[in-house]
Amino acid sequence: MWQLDYPWLLLLLPLPWLAWRYLPDYREARSAVRVPFFTGMSRAVGQKPAASGSQGNRAQLMLNLLVWSLLVLAIARPVWVEKPIERQQPVRDLMLAIDISQSMQTEDFTDASGQKIDRLTAVKQVVQGFIQRRKDDRLGLILFGSGAYPQAPLTLDHASLALLLDDSGIGMAGPNTAIGDAIGLSLKLLDAAHEQEKVLILLTDGNDTSSAITPEHAASMAAAKGVVIHTIGIGDPSASGEAKVNLSALQQIAETTGGRYLRAENRDTLDQVYATLDQLTPHQVKTLSHQPKRDLFWLPLTAALSLFALYHLIAAAWPHRPRREAADGVQPQ
Repeated sequence: MWQLDYPWLLLLLPLPWLAWRYLPDYREARSAVRVPFFTGMSRAVGQKPAASGSQGNRAQLMLNLLVWSLLVLAIARPVWVEKPIERQQPVRDLMLAIDISQSMQTEDFTDASGQKIDRLTAVKQVVQGFIQRRKDDRLGLILFGSGAYPQAPLTLDHASLALLLDDSGIGMAGPNTAIGDAIGLSLKLLDAAHEQEKVLILLTDGNDTSSAITPEHAASMAAAKGVVIHTIGIGDPSASGEAKVNLSALQQIAETTGGRYLRAENRDTLDQVYATLDQLTPHQVKTLSHQPKRDLFWLPLTAALSLFALYHLIAAAWPHRPRREAADGVQPQ
């Protein structure tokens, strides 16, 4: 489909007619001898003065009008509109913060075959499935222990994200647990994102013992920035020391940011937790549409210049020869 980007410029089409209709004729002043018997003399030689202007040359007049119309059409910018190209863009950024402290090596989970596995292995298996279900969301990964470290920035390359998660190991970030630092680092990475909805899913099996910023203060900062934090506790609340999960702190973090606190005691409940998170953060995308345009102004412009050049080439090759009429009354052959 073609269209004109500036159709209002077509109002210039009648401009030559308005100029011919309302402007005075152009007359060129030349030196001449004025005689009172000019009419009689021209009758005697059998020649008649030509009319001024180009009114007598209808071919040139039509050519001028055609060239003018083509030039006006060119400046009105005709374009060919291609079929729309649609692209889906995520409207939500999800950051995954996973605890890889020393306590995650506790083997109190079972896999699909009933074999005992450590907590991190169970988390990896469930989170891998979660990543596969979030095809159009940008996901990031933070691993934390004694400190928090970005394993993957927000990305749509979920295959690379899954590989980076699979390569993570217990104790890589230190033996302790820094929940507050993990939240703070997540906020820093989410600040660089431009999507309106920003969600952090934090999973831990312990309590905060080594953060530079308390989890409560980090949660209040997240609430001020509009970041929702869903917390998942998978540890043993009856344990002692580093291995004791602070469920009340995780619940407070979720409540402060408008998120949800979830508890996972085994692999089945962990599956249910991430299924619940799928429902809490449903799949959403916005569709961007763009229609490419191809300029066609060169077609009428080329036609106008070609006609103009062709006319002058013809005029140069076959110059106009005035009719010769003998003064003695002999008619031309």
